Amino acid sequence: MAQDRDNRYQNQNQNQNQSPNNRSKMSQEEAGRMGGEATAQNHNQNFYEEIGRKGGEATAQNHNKDFYEEIGQKGGEARSQQSNNYNSRNQQQNENNNNSNRNNNNDYN
Repeated sequence: MAQDRDNRYQNQNQNQNQSPNNRSKMSQEEAGRMGGEATAQNHNQNFYEEIGRKGGEATAQNHNKDFYEEIGQKGGEARSQQSNNYNSRNQQQNENNNNSNRNNNNDYN
């Protein structure tokens, strides 16, 4: 599957590279995707754990308690909104299921 995707991108790039205004140009999105895939192939879980730890340490050195309070607050608000959206969807789905069940029961009476 990944091979098919890579072949599609290669074909798209070949077509783009043939146009006079797009000689050997690559979009940032394409470059990022290819770089990310190459990194994932060349490194294991320990690599990602180490860069995550280093990033966390650098962030802690550059920011104070207020920064963490602010991002915690924003994260909590976003999570609360997700939960509300999830609960609303589930409530609507349950209502639809109940209505459907009532209709099905009426068919048998």
